[in-house]
Amino acid sequence: MTTIDWDAAADSFDEEPDHGLHDPVVRSAWARRMESWLPTARSAVLDLGCGTGSLSLLVAGQGHRVTAVDRSPRMAEHARAKLAGTGTEVLVGDAARPPVGGQRFDVILARHTVWLLPDPAAALRHWFSLLRPGGRLLLIEGVWNGTGLSAARLTGLLHEHTERVHHEPLSGDSLLWGKEVDDERYALVARAEPPRRHREVVDVHLVLRRGSDVLLARRAGTGYADGLLHAPSGHAEDGEDVRAAMIRETAEEIGVELDPDELRVALVMQHRGPGGNPRTGWFFEVDLDPARPPRNAEPDKCSELGWYPLHALPDDMVAYCRAALDAYRAGQRFLVHWHEDTDAVAYEPRGIRRAVPLPVAAAPTGRLHHLELWVPDLAEADAEWGWLLGRLGHLPYQRWSHGRSWRRGDSYVVVERSPDGAGGRHDRLRPGLNHLAFHVRDRDTLDTLVADAPGHGWRLLFPDRHPYAGGSGHYAAYLENTAGYEVELVAP
Repeated sequence: MTTIDWDAAADSFDEEPDHGLHDPVVRSAWARRMESWLPTARSAVLDLGCGTGSLSLLVAGQGHRVTAVDRSPRMAEHARAKLAGTGTEVLVGDAARPPVGGQRFDVILARHTVWLLPDPAAALRHWFSLLRPGGRLLLIEGVWNGTGLSAARLTGLLHEHTERVHHEPLSGDSLLWGKEVDDERYALVARAEPPRRHREVVDVHLVLRRGSDVLLARRAGTGYADGLLHAPSGHAEDGEDVRAAMIRETAEEIGVELDPDELRVALVMQHRGPGGNPRTGWFFEVDLDPARPPRNAEPDKCSELGWYPLHALPDDMVAYCRAALDAYRAGQRFLVHWHEDTDAVAYEPRGIRRAVPLPVAAAPTGRLHHLELWVPDLAEADAEWGWLLGRLGHLPYQRWSHGRSWRRGDSYVVVERSPDGAGGRHDRLRPGLNHLAFHVRDRDTLDTLVADAPGHGWRLLFPDRHPYAGGSGHYAAYLENTAGYEVELVAP
């Protein structure tokens, strides 16, 4: 608390442009701000630490009923003279415990007052008790030459009483101060509403698969992320579970009627957009039924639908949707994607990755941690294994001078050109590793992989018996790469 002699300062107080508001430009700047902060309807306003009453005069001039309080008799004397004829009552008293009895107010205004109080928390507690339900507390504060009260600290004090606090920086508006300033000046508008339990919107997203492709919609006319690609999506309505919401949104957006049994949970993600509130998103995987082709059922919100390879998604996507699909492809099932306020809504290929995969609780004993293959040619292995593992949903993980790895979930595959290695080409017929086997989600995806494999160093084994080289009930492909390693791809 300062020990300023406010009676002594009263006669010269209005010499500061933002105190006296004599300059019509400064006065107009404050009038515009007050109009934006105060209710439009005529309200009862309590101005605490009113000084010479300049802001009280503006507020009264905007049609509000004002009660003004200052602890300095000399300041109050100036205020009464300035406010004569406005119907404003000017009282002498402590701003922390204003002498207003049982009166209640729609607005409590305090400019450059809270920082002077010996116990700001107690004062704020009392001020909230003087507000009517839904009323607002308007605090204009700052930090000057190292003294004052920061917005962060004052906001923290307000959170005991309300969740609705609007912060408005004022330093950049030189018209308010009659000069340029470089310190922290701000306004906080807090509503007299009790803290509420945290609530989040629950949204649903469709991962519609056509083999290795996924359906994306280009947003248009929505006011959010227009022009960017996103999975068909929406949010759950009151009384609606996430399956019902996904079925409804799918019908509304792409004209496909789904059965609940078709839905498989692909991913659950908590996400926050730049400057937005957190949401929880459920991503559901569904296989395309050729008899029910999707169509653009909401042309006012979507400019086009298109199929895109899941392993080579486009860059012009909503960032959190791109992160979700990348995680889904990598076998991750729970994710947090938390934007900073300065992030872009759009995916940025070289931007900071905000996705944080969350591990699933399970006993670790017995699960595969990693598999390491020693290879004769690292560059060749990097190209061949990198292509295949990437198409199977593994993501690049580690990279060092003589090795590479790709991760899916909490397991990874390593290829390494070790200086301790002996021999050349791998012989799968000798004792040791014969082959690796991977699941493939469906037969169309397997067939596509087989067709693309020769262009990436892999050849089909047992072509005369493909795709049943493993038996009549076993739809699979057996591939061999340049170094002699065999991989089995198994489809349902």
